[in-house]
Amino acid sequence: MSTALGPRGWTAVLVCVLLLAVGVPSLALVVPEGHALHLGEFYVGLLGKILCYAICALAIDLIWGYTGILSLGHGLFFALGGYAMGMYLMRQIGRDGQYKADMPDFMVFLNWKEFPWHWIVSDSFFAQALLVVLVPGVLAFIFGWFAFRSRIKGVYFSIITQALTYAAMLLFFRNETGFGGNNGFTDFKRILGMPISTPGMRVTLCVLSGLVLVFFFLLARVLVHSRYGRVLQAIRDAESRVMFTGYDPVAYKLSIWTVSAVMCAVAGALYVPQVGIINPSEMSPAASIEMAIWAAVGGRATLVGPIVGAFFVNGAKSWFTVAFPEYWLYFLGLLFIAVTLFLPQGLVGLWKKLVSTRSSRPGEGA
Repeated sequence: MSTALGPRGWTAVLVCVLLLAVGVPSLALVVPEGHALHLGEFYVGLLGKILCYAICALAIDLIWGYTGILSLGHGLFFALGGYAMGMYLMRQIGRDGQYKADMPDFMVFLNWKEFPWHWIVSDSFFAQALLVVLVPGVLAFIFGWFAFRSRIKGVYFSIITQALTYAAMLLFFRNETGFGGNNGFTDFKRILGMPISTPGMRVTLCVLSGLVLVFFFLLARVLVHSRYGRVLQAIRDAESRVMFTGYDPVAYKLSIWTVSAVMCAVAGALYVPQVGIINPSEMSPAASIEMAIWAAVGGRATLVGPIVGAFFVNGAKSWFTVAFPEYWLYFLGLLFIAVTLFLPQGLVGLWKKLVSTRSSRPGEGA
């Protein structure tokens, strides 16, 4: 891991960790309300949500930026992780629901007498946390095994991933599946026996999301700077040549595809307790397309770029939906077109270009 980051990189990582672990709790819990530096609950929640989105953008960069696999279905893995965590949170409500029953309200409303088989371990946090990783990981592995062995690639692969996500969304909309239908899961009360809506818990979840993002970023740096990462980039640039030199592109593509899916699932599990709801709309094609937009806007194959893109796009979305709610989608489309035409390397690429231009001026004049 020491070869993946230089001294300046490790300094930046340390600063980010300190800001997350010390700065956010201090500004939210120590600085009094009304102070200019106070970080209110809304902004803590917004920061935590964008940090989860940044994990998804980083996952997209691993498969699209470094491997050349454009997925338009990663919203499925994000939602599966969220549903796995949501099942546990629904069990934690206990008898505090509207119907004062041991089962979730939607099950009582539908006159269910017992939990479905897939809810058997839903009262265990550690079991559901394990399912957050296993269910999306196994699904991604099985889907990827068939798709990559069939040599499906390019736009055809993107369409298939979107079709898979759309089919799953329609399935989760059905009440008989046991996932709350179109309403999904909401009205969470506790996590690990502690109230979920307290300022302290909100800050804890936000900080945890940030630390997980840092961990995944470091993991991604290690992967892409290793021989494994160089093979991934070779597959992106010339897969047939990689195959002729004796490497198996299927194994490499399948492994990074599964890792990327698990990253999105973990992001979904962190996202749900912070926003307080999970429903099938998280599997909509638009949700997966937005993930690709974050990566493209920030700059593919940079790791930092997609994180920047997630913050930029979602920060702008938060402002636009309040100031100009009817124009937000137009702005998003215009932004994506502008980046595609004028900033093929994204915001990070533009920044590097500006820095290199500025540093070259003294030499030109000498």
